[in-house]
Amino acid sequence: MEIGPGPGGLTRALLDSPAASVTAVEVDERSIAIVREMAETEGERLRVVAADALRLDLTALVPAPRHIVANLPYNIASPLLVGWLRQGNAWECLTLMFQQEVAERICAAPGTQAYGRLSVLAQWVADVDIAVRLPPDAFVPPPKVWSAVVRFIPHAEQPPAALFAQMERLTAAAFGQRRKMLRGSLKPLGGEALLTKAGIAPERRAETLSVAEFDRLLRLL
Repeated sequence: MEIGPGPGGLTRALLDSPAASVTAVEVDERSIAIVREMAETEGERLRVVAADALRLDLTALVPAPRHIVANLPYNIASPLLVGWLRQGNAWECLTLMFQQEVAERICAAPGTQAYGRLSVLAQWVADVDIAVRLPPDAFVPPPKVWSAVVRFIPHAEQPPAALFAQMERLTAAAFGQRRKMLRGSLKPLGGEALLTKAGIAPERRAETLSVAEFDRLLRLL
């Protein structure tokens, strides 16, 4: 499954791959026209969906196994990603291009400045790594920032929807006020009592907790 933006180059690359079928989701009229021209020669192997990916349930479009390959619009990349992470068991793999700063946040390790809510959510449900970094001059027209492609391999066991929603709530509270100690930022969720029960010092800050420690807190909620 390919998601724009782009003038059809990604679609062409996927059609040249061993993919059994390609579903291209585009919202830009110019891109839609280019991809539809390809569909005239590719037959049923290429399907074009003119829609906003934020409003689509991609699992209803394509049967399993599914692989999302997307050059994401940078202004909606994070909400798209979180929505797909909620459906982690639906994907074989996700190969997604982000602004490099966002890619580094997704793959960041605990204790680093880039580590945050997106890091925890992504690494909780998938193995993630930066596959390639791309300079601005790799694109026409060139953007003002570097880009990076992140590969996500979902874990075999995925959390149910209710548990994922709780992790969203937990990480939003923990990282909502990064300078606060966890005893303060997590006060609405149990604060010091919750942290003590989890064996986590209340004086710590969110960016020092590993994904496994966040999972431990989550199970106690």
